[in-house]
Amino acid sequence: MLSRIADSLFWIGRYVERADGTARIVDVLRLQLLEDPAADEQTACTMVLRGIMGYDEVGEVDYEGTSRTLFFDTANPNSVTGSWHAARENARRARETVSTEMWEAINTTYHRFNSFTRGPATQHHLGWVRERSALVDGLADTTMSHDDAWDFLVLGRALERADMTARLVATGASDFGPGWGSVLASCGAQQAMLRTMRGVVTDRTAAAFLTLDRRFPRSVIAALREAEERLTVLSPDKDRVGFSDEARRILGQARTSLEFSNPDRVLHDLPDRMQEVQQAVVDASDAIGARYFMSAPVQEWTGEIL
Repeated sequence: MLSRIADSLFWIGRYVERADGTARIVDVLRLQLLEDPAADEQTACTMVLRGIMGYDEVGEVDYEGTSRTLFFDTANPNSVTGSWHAARENARRARETVSTEMWEAINTTYHRFNSFTRGPATQHHLGWVRERSALVDGLADTTMSHDDAWDFLVLGRALERADMTARLVATGASDFGPGWGSVLASCGAQQAMLRTMRGVVTDRTAAAFLTLDRRFPRSVIAALREAEERLTVLSPDKDRVGFSDEARRILGQARTSLEFSNPDRVLHDLPDRMQEVQQAVVDASDAIGARYFMSAPVQEWTGEIL
């Protein structure tokens, strides 16, 4: 496969998942302010922009301004608008590889999203973005051959999902963050959590579920494992000692440091552990770019604190 095509597919997966994850983070903020009238809006918005999304300069902010920045800011490549624009551009470059249905879904989403009124992000906006992201993911899985092209797309999706879930978990672990119920709802994990825990939900079990559960596809562990599997398929490692794939080594270390640690210790140091996951995603993305996408620089988050 051409390097530029693999690069585009990788970033389609990342940007579609980034749009979904950013919408979920904004939804956490919305639910927090809605369910807790005593919550300080300035503090909550600052925590999301600076602590979770990594913006260095944050002045006086409220929900309307925060949602505009994360949702409708066309100059921000990490906003939902910017993510859909980047996903569309990458899909256009890989037009001969992605399926017709997938291209139409991405193109239609981009144009319809641009027709929205640029106001505070509402429940309708947030839900629509999540539905469209799920549609694109479903079309990729059902209308593309599961070959190298699909592997690169899913690899990007898995890396971005690990990063975004780590950010969401960090909001729940923050002293000024929303309750774990809001975080679970934003991850679409409420029903799965209730079934797994037989209806007993505590802060500890919610954090453990989103971080360490191997069967919930949005957990940090599951996303890291999926990324590892895609890398293994793309380049089976036949070395008898060590790994020649640097990205796979980085992700394996991040996963095993969570999976084989005492759960109580992981949950006790949750913000630091989630920061480590985010750094591992950045390092793995750099390694993947160096190995497979030598023709172009690796695209990264801008302004994030690591």
